[in-house]
Amino acid sequence: MAKKQPFTLEFAPIVHEHLSAIDAKYDSLIRRKIDEQLKHEPDVETRNRKPVRPPAAFQAEWELRFGPKNRFRVFYRIDDKNRKVEIVAIGEKERNRLFIGGEEIEP
Repeated sequence: MAKKQPFTLEFAPIVHEHLSAIDAKYDSLIRRKIDEQLKHEPDVETRNRKPVRPPAAFQAEWELRFGPKNRFRVFYRIDDKNRKVEIVAIGEKERNRLFIGGEEIEP
């Protein structure tokens, strides 16, 4: 059985601003988890990877949760045809509030 090509990860330009609002000590964790979780099966639902209900922030289709107490959120879209995952937002959850780029996002 032929192995499927991994998905290419693309970051929307705004994501760099989102990352700058998160403590730099988490940069390697965030990058590692994105790479581990989204390169091979980004469209497989798991306990911490789920489709989001529209309307979603940044027109995301999926959400990945991870980190200490699942505090980080990565929102993304999948282009199956071109085998691409576009990361459209990265945020931090504090209790029941989501912050992306330092600003609170309403559900």
